[in-house]
Amino acid sequence: MSEELLEIEEDEEEDFSLDDDLVGEVLTAVSNFDSPRLGELLEPLHAADIADILEQIGRKERRALIQLWDGGDDGEVGDVLSELDEGLREEAIDALEPEELADAVRDLETDDVVDLVEDLDEDQQETILGALEDAERVAVERALSYPEDSAGRLMQREVVIAPEVWNVGQAIDYLRRQDDLPEEFYHVILTDPRLKPTGYVTLGKLLASPRKMPLQNLTEDSFRPIRVTQPEEDVAYAFNQYHLISAPVVDEDDRLVGVITIDDAMAVLDEEHEEDILRLAGVGETSLSDKVFETTKARFPWLFVNLITAILASLVIAQFEATIAEFVALAVLMPIVASMGGNAGTQALTVAVRAIATKDLTSSNMWRVIKREALVGLANGLVFAVVMGIVGYIWFANAGLGVVIAAAMVINLVIAGLAGILVPVSLEKLGVDPALASGAFVTTVTDVVGFFAFLGLAAWILL
Repeated sequence: MSEELLEIEEDEEEDFSLDDDLVGEVLTAVSNFDSPRLGELLEPLHAADIADILEQIGRKERRALIQLWDGGDDGEVGDVLSELDEGLREEAIDALEPEELADAVRDLETDDVVDLVEDLDEDQQETILGALEDAERVAVERALSYPEDSAGRLMQREVVIAPEVWNVGQAIDYLRRQDDLPEEFYHVILTDPRLKPTGYVTLGKLLASPRKMPLQNLTEDSFRPIRVTQPEEDVAYAFNQYHLISAPVVDEDDRLVGVITIDDAMAVLDEEHEEDILRLAGVGETSLSDKVFETTKARFPWLFVNLITAILASLVIAQFEATIAEFVALAVLMPIVASMGGNAGTQALTVAVRAIATKDLTSSNMWRVIKREALVGLANGLVFAVVMGIVGYIWFANAGLGVVIAAAMVINLVIAGLAGILVPVSLEKLGVDPALASGAFVTTVTDVVGFFAFLGLAAWILL
């Protein structure tokens, strides 16, 4: 390939991030009440990009933009509402006139409408439901009757089905006659006379097969019906584990009631990952658009828990005041032991929480993983023990001090590895979200054990 061609290809690489200049131009159009210019700027953007702009600007500008923008002729306002952060949806809905809101939600699939209304207050829910056709309203209300975070909330009611006795030609002719097929679908679901799904056929196979080919001869091995009450995290796991594109949803009588598509399942998986990361940091569900009070309220509980754990660690230190007064070098080296233990514990904890969430850590392999983390802690502890033993001896010219910090390093890193696994596993067994509560417990264990081991050994060996 020539250098010129390489240069052209590099120039054509697209940057999908929002341009700061574009956001600035949008704000200028809003401040000038220039609706035509605003429409011109937003028209080529995807709904997700418009949602990002709304999340990046201030509350006043956001409300003005929503009221100034007409949303085009394709009902894009509804798509933008679906893409918005939950915390901003209520604000955006309040900024819309009832007629505008009705137009916004009318063209959405039922799963998007459910996602839109489930976190709103009752008045706002009624406003949106009132904008729907009777059949769509019934479908959405039925979905809202299912448990929160279940497959019933996640599914869409628009399903493409065909009797299992049909052939390819009959299915294609049927699809061509329909005026209201879902905007996106990947399978034709086969059902028996009781509306029980028995298999599905991909559109690719359907279009590539002879007209007289029975549909039952083309079904996929990946077919897996999902119970309507199944937790949505289990649904996301099934999609990821079995590489599903879509899956039929059945009720308690095994009758077809909807379908879940890969975009919704992956959105749940992404939310689960984000939730785990935020909870490991002790911040819970949060957004850059949250108010100061909301953010403070969300973070305060775990900061308070950390304060209690810090006090416990300080109480351990207080038991060795005489030892520290005798050997001031201990105060210099103490944070090293605790910090190394905390980092090692966080590493093991992160692996454990992720493995629990993906169902990779089970009772069958738990003891093997616990043994591995203990051995990893021991190996790292021995390496850093040698390093810190030498550093302690050279720094303070005291061989005993080098032995103390070396031994404490080994003990704390082994305990950190064990705590990083055992704490989240134990919390999960007790029905407590390990991502939410594990961090504080692991930190407490590593701090208390680290200080006690280091100062206890110092009192025994040096005095």
